[in-house]
Amino acid sequence: MAISNPGGNLNSVPATMKATLSTNYLDLAGTADEGWAQQYLPDLMEKEAEVFGPRTISGFLSQVGAEESMTADQVVWSEQSRLHLSYTGNISAHSGGTSASGEITIEDDIDGNVGSGAFVAANHGIRTNDTIIISNSVGTLKAIVRKVDGAVLDVAPYGVANLSTIDLTTSKKTTILVYGSEYGKGQSYTDRTTEATSVDTRGANEPFFKSFSNKPIIIKDYYEVSGSDTARVGWVEVTSEGGGTGYLWYLKAEADTRARFNDYLEMAMLEGEKGVPGTDDVDDFLGIQTATTGQTTGTQGLFAAIEDRGNITTGVTGVNAATDLAEFDAILAEFDNQGAIEENMMFVNRATSLAMDDMLASMNSYGAGGTSYGVFNNSEDMALNLGFSGFRRGSYDFYKSDMRYLNDKATRGSINAADTANAIRGVVVPAGTSSVYDQQLGKNLKRPFLHVRYRASQTDNRRLKSWVTGSVGAATSALDAMQIHMLSERCLITQGANNFMLLK
Repeated sequence: MAISNPGGNLNSVPATMKATLSTNYLDLAGTADEGWAQQYLPDLMEKEAEVFGPRTISGFLSQVGAEESMTADQVVWSEQSRLHLSYTGNISAHSGGTSASGEITIEDDIDGNVGSGAFVAANHGIRTNDTIIISNSVGTLKAIVRKVDGAVLDVAPYGVANLSTIDLTTSKKTTILVYGSEYGKGQSYTDRTTEATSVDTRGANEPFFKSFSNKPIIIKDYYEVSGSDTARVGWVEVTSEGGGTGYLWYLKAEADTRARFNDYLEMAMLEGEKGVPGTDDVDDFLGIQTATTGQTTGTQGLFAAIEDRGNITTGVTGVNAATDLAEFDAILAEFDNQGAIEENMMFVNRATSLAMDDMLASMNSYGAGGTSYGVFNNSEDMALNLGFSGFRRGSYDFYKSDMRYLNDKATRGSINAADTANAIRGVVVPAGTSSVYDQQLGKNLKRPFLHVRYRASQTDNRRLKSWVTGSVGAATSALDAMQIHMLSERCLITQGANNFMLLK
């Protein structure tokens, strides 16, 4: 019988040569270099180096917004109109009206809205016996409305014969403001003692609401690791974004996926863009709409909402502190034209933040001590802990904070550098709440100017879903892997966008 000796080639006999050889040391890797590294353990730094610091950019919406559930395919809200009656138009006749005093033709409201769906000139709110201010670059007069014929007002000025004193040309843009009314003794709304033809058949003025809508989008991501790799232990201790540590590399990869997904939730709410039915290939690709359904792809994010319905400034550039102050005061003047929200939060990039610091420093920190910190429960310490610095200008309080998303080269920072002409340098967001009309409830509600709506019902909450499939751990399928799924369905509601400011 033949005897084999498989162990005869193991070279197990000791040798006198004092050298590190594959014959006298355990060869773990198969090659000289790798074997050396395995046998003589190098001074490994077990902790991973966080060379990019805290990489997440989430937190903007958590600081300024709130969250609320929804059940429908879209959110519809209505914003109240201005309280007072103010319009622009033209002096169509300085004499020759019903009273030979003058006629004014209303063209649009004070915000420039014109046309069906926004403002119809003939449906203005001015009535007979209203007293008005008429003003243009030529001068200012005060008058009483004698007759209303659609968009045409027949007026009689106080103290002068007619409108000729301020009528330069029929194309001269004129502002009309109602400041009250005047009636004779015993005169009712429909009883005119001097001019029967001036009877105004209009009823009482009703509030005007303008409706807006936004739709949620479904955001998804996942992470997958094989069953074998879930049991692999490495040399390097990894740290998740949540602070947990371990030597299983997949824990790091999974944590990165979750952190990136959380950032996507915020970035999508900032950058979201609405599609137009039937105008691009997004329709067909997603398969969720056609030109006939009226549905839209995408969602309107914060930047798009402000560009569509808010204010845009190119001021405060850091070139000159004095110039920046004048430009900042122009921002205040525009806020005066809008809702005049006294407390505002500013999220800006580094360059703009430094420009504002220089602007304030040039004024010896003007107004810094008078900041109320009302949005932070009147606590300056709370504001500072959250990374805000406050200052006061005029009657406005501002709380300034760097917005990491605008600085990071891996996010908006590189986009701003690539297209400097359209770079977004920051946003000004009003603090507090605004009143909106809920069409379903039939009443006004207080809601934050900026808040997130997410899809949820009694059976499923889609604010932030996460679930695991595969055969690792509690097996759900025959797949020899772990699949971690993440999903959210949400949209951003930007109420009262006229009180927001986008810095470009």
